[in-house]
Amino acid sequence: MIEDALGDEMEELREPPFADVPRAHPLWEKIAAAIREVYDPEIPVNLYELGLIYHVEIDGENNVFVKMSLTAPGCPVAGEMPGMVEGAVRTVEEIGETKKVEVELIWDPPWTPAMMAETAKLQLNMF
Repeated sequence: MIEDALGDEMEELREPPFADVPRAHPLWEKIAAAIREVYDPEIPVNLYELGLIYHVEIDGENNVFVKMSLTAPGCPVAGEMPGMVEGAVRTVEEIGETKKVEVELIWDPPWTPAMMAETAKLQLNMF
């Protein structure tokens, strides 16, 4: 079971419509759960459901590569967020400190609210 941003348990993770992630990889659910523990400090929604995680790749050695964005280029915590995501991914037992975790901050395409998961929109009363 996975807990969403509203605290409800569900069988499947509700995906942001824009996310390009390796859903079939055996570590994906653990990595997604770890990333979902990282919240935007100004918006009470985790980065994954907010739609800020654009791409995740897990190679054959379980090294993880993440491309993410922020809600705005002038975000006051822009320098900290990639490190927060990296730290979260490293909490996955199979990753830890022994595997490579790279988090790249990208701005193209720019983030929009359309990239948010439905659970995030519900939490922010955007329906």
